[in-house]
Amino acid sequence: MSHATDTGAVAPAVDDEDASSAPLVLVVEDDRTLAATVSFNLRKNGFRVIAAADGVAAIEEARRSRPDLILLDLMLPKMDGLEVCRRLRSESDVPILMLTAKSEEIDKVIGLEMGADDYLAKPFGLRELLARVRALLRRVPNRDHADGGRITAGALQLDARGRSVLKDGEECVLKPKEFDLLFFLAKNNGQVFTREQLLSNVWGYDWVGGSRTVDVHVRWLREKLEPRPATPRHLLTVRGVGYKFVR
Repeated sequence: MSHATDTGAVAPAVDDEDASSAPLVLVVEDDRTLAATVSFNLRKNGFRVIAAADGVAAIEEARRSRPDLILLDLMLPKMDGLEVCRRLRSESDVPILMLTAKSEEIDKVIGLEMGADDYLAKPFGLRELLARVRALLRRVPNRDHADGGRITAGALQLDARGRSVLKDGEECVLKPKEFDLLFFLAKNNGQVFTREQLLSNVWGYDWVGGSRTVDVHVRWLREKLEPRPATPRHLLTVRGVGYKFVR
């Protein structure tokens, strides 16, 4: 039986050719049904996914693929999740979300002491899992921007740490969610996101507003950043799908 519940609605999948810059998640789980369910929903919500079914394979895959985040089951064949976590943490700062069927507090404490960043007990809701994954990814700088989270796109310069945007060297004042939306799209350069995916990734999985919120924020950003808002250069509409940013 699967230990994931509350699948809820999922966003449309991103085409493979547009997903090369999407976060890569390594799912380490020996329950094939659960692994397939979690992997399916991650892909549907814009993530790339690889999987491993035992602890030894998990370490090998993590070293080879360098994922952006690892979902790590505690009870694994060949090597348990605690030892996998300890070994990975000794050589990498990749975010680790530990999954376990056990509910005892001692397991949670040991997992966190071994270096896990967060802990989720089975059975869990897929919405909660996605929220935890996104929260962990937001707390860790993107490896593609080792310069401190700075992105240059034509006359625009984005600074994640300072949460600032320069246009032709002059600062543009953005509202918090305007900056969050802009930086999320810019760091995923060229990738198309549906409005639902943007709401989930930028506003949060529990956002109750409508998708028109995305359209309004994109319009505001174009008016502030694009030389010709009616024919934007960076913030592009993909008809029938959503939006993408092009540097």
